Amino acid sequence: MSALIHPKTIEVDGLSVRYAEGGQGGPDAILMSPWPESVYAFEPAWPHLAAAAHLVAIDPPGFGGSDYRQTLMNPKAMGHFILKIADALRLDNPHIVGPDIGTSSVLFAAAAAPDRFRSIVVGSGGAAVPLDVTGVLKDWIEASDLEPYRQMGGRKIVEIALSTIAGYTPSDEIREDYMSCYEGDHFADTIPYAQSYREYLPELAKLLPSIRTPVRVVAGADDQVVPASNAEFLRERLPNAQVDLIAGAGHFCWEEKPAEYAALLTSWWVRASGVEKLNQPTTEQGA
Repeated sequence: MSALIHPKTIEVDGLSVRYAEGGQGGPDAILMSPWPESVYAFEPAWPHLAAAAHLVAIDPPGFGGSDYRQTLMNPKAMGHFILKIADALRLDNPHIVGPDIGTSSVLFAAAAAPDRFRSIVVGSGGAAVPLDVTGVLKDWIEASDLEPYRQMGGRKIVEIALSTIAGYTPSDEIREDYMSCYEGDHFADTIPYAQSYREYLPELAKLLPSIRTPVRVVAGADDQVVPASNAEFLRERLPNAQVDLIAGAGHFCWEEKPAEYAALLTSWWVRASGVEKLNQPTTEQGA
């Protein structure tokens, strides 16, 4: 499947959670996989990241290869479960990276446990209030009936989503992992997570000023489903945050520009060990 990423499972609160470890030492760093992918989404950036930290990539419950639980299909509940996973894996003060759906859940986790994480990287996920997303993500969130998605089947939906990744094609084995993880009704069963943004993002917005952990918001400058307004919304409310938009990258910036993405993460891990305030204007990173 992959020469770099070798998933295994751990039971957490009665659920089988899939994760993969790597790296030769250094601080712990949790990587929450994006939707609709899995821990393999980090393969292009993995060599760069593994040189800087002990990596633990995790499929959140219900996503990728981890067990599904309906009550976790909102970012607040998922945030609390992330803390349980960190405890189960004995990760006491890790950096945490939560692109895409992880943006809101990781921030909920940080609000619930203020000293739990050494630093945070989020981005490419809905955060703004009022909700500001476009394209297929907007369609999914506004869908009043999930039956058409069940009829289409998760494999086809994921195949279409993967076709929008610019300049990167996952291996056949990794594509098969993504599609098999969401086949049948499974993709439709995860749509309520994004639909819950309408209820939970206003609650998260009220919590953002209390999050003192350094937060770097990383997204593609050309993201066609999650506009940069979401990153700016976070920067304006988080007391210790910075926004970086990767030039030439779309929604899947961790795969489209893996070297640039990894450089932003690893430099943040180093910088976050200091105490300086990091609130700076948006910057564009060169391709």
